[in-house]
Amino acid sequence: MQMTTQLETETEQVPDETIQRIGILGGTFNPPHFGHLMIGEQVADQLGLDKVMFMPNAIPPHVDHKEAIDPVDRVQMVQAAIQGNSQFDIELSEITRGGKSYSYDTLVELKAMHPNTQYYFIIGGDEVAYLPKWYRIDDLLKLVQFVGVNRGGSPVESDYPVEWVRIPNMEISSTDVRDRVERHRSVRYMIPDLVAAYIFEKGLYLND
Repeated sequence: MQMTTQLETETEQVPDETIQRIGILGGTFNPPHFGHLMIGEQVADQLGLDKVMFMPNAIPPHVDHKEAIDPVDRVQMVQAAIQGNSQFDIELSEITRGGKSYSYDTLVELKAMHPNTQYYFIIGGDEVAYLPKWYRIDDLLKLVQFVGVNRGGSPVESDYPVEWVRIPNMEISSTDVRDRVERHRSVRYMIPDLVAAYIFEKGLYLND
């Protein structure tokens, strides 16, 4: 009895210093589709991540401006898309902060809140080529490990320390989904059913 009490006391004294390995998959998610979900699943599986956070941006800082629907709708669609996967969650830092969503500002904020977390920033192979243009990229590299996933014909190489994960090719884009919805064409098996239900309930992406 005395031994059990001693072991319990020793267990209680062990500090919780576990390092969490968290993937960040950022984007406009306008709307989220099965390609996004597969990327999250494959990266989590191949790198042994504890969780993948889907992070909708407020205003994407792209040179080629992308018009996005209201952030509230995009957040609701992401939440609908990730239902049923305990390894998936949503990160609302950029939505809450508002304005242009610079990854450096976001990671500074996240690291301050979660100092024992190692972040893996997941981007498509086509985005890797633009890393030199990212805001404060050298400082960002000190905060996060970039993970590149193969996409189309994009080269699997970079001068930056990018960890590459190969995934099955899935040619689905949010642009194509929006176009199909506008033209009243089927998007089944391109987006989760709950996302489709939300789009049609709210009448999103229809210009008529």
